[in-house]
Amino acid sequence: MRVIIISFFILLADQFSKLYIKGFAIPFFDPVNSGLSIGESIPLINNILHITLVENPGMAFGFDPGSDFKLWISLFSLVASVGLLVYLYIVRNKALILRVAIALILGGAIGNLIDKMFYGLLFDYAPLFYGKVVDFVDLRLFSIFVLNKTYGIYVFNFADIAITAGVICFILFLNKQTKESQKVLFPIPDELNSGQKKY
Repeated sequence: MRVIIISFFILLADQFSKLYIKGFAIPFFDPVNSGLSIGESIPLINNILHITLVENPGMAFGFDPGSDFKLWISLFSLVASVGLLVYLYIVRNKALILRVAIALILGGAIGNLIDKMFYGLLFDYAPLFYGKVVDFVDLRLFSIFVLNKTYGIYVFNFADIAITAGVICFILFLNKQTKESQKVLFPIPDELNSGQKKY
C-alpha cells in the first residue's frame, strides 16, 4: 500500500493548483489570491499552451447532463473512488505497474471528486455534491472559437493527467499479462528460441 503516497501527492498537487488558479481567501489572514475569472487565459507558450480557467459539470469533455443527474454522477464518483481504494488494497502484493496505475487513477478520481462534492459550497454557488470541476491546462493543439475567444479543445487539470497516465499503465499491465498468458498456453520450443535445430 506504499503506492498510496502517489495518490496523496497527486491529490495535493491537483487541489493546490485548482485553488491557486480559481483563487481563495484564508479567514483571519492577510494573503488573498484573487485567481482568474472564468474564461480568463494566460499564455505560457502562445497559441500552444495556456492557463485558462474553465469549469465543467464533472463529466468528460464538459458534457452537462443537467442538474437532475448531477447528484447521481457525484455519488457514482464517490462509490468508484472507494472501490478503487479497496481494489488497491486487494492488489497490494501484485505487480508494481498495476499498483501504480490504480494509485494514479485513485488520486485523480479523488481530486475531481472534491470539486464535485465541496466546491459548490466553498465558492458559494451550489449545494453539496453539485460543484463543478475546475480545469485550467489549456492545450491548444486544436482550437475552437466561442464568442471571438479561442479555447483549446483539451482543457484539463492535474487529476485528469493522473487518470490518463494510470489508464495507460493499466493497459501496459494488461498487455504484459496477455503476452505471458500466451507463452503459457502456446510455449515456444527451445530450439526456436535458440535459433538452432536439433537433429
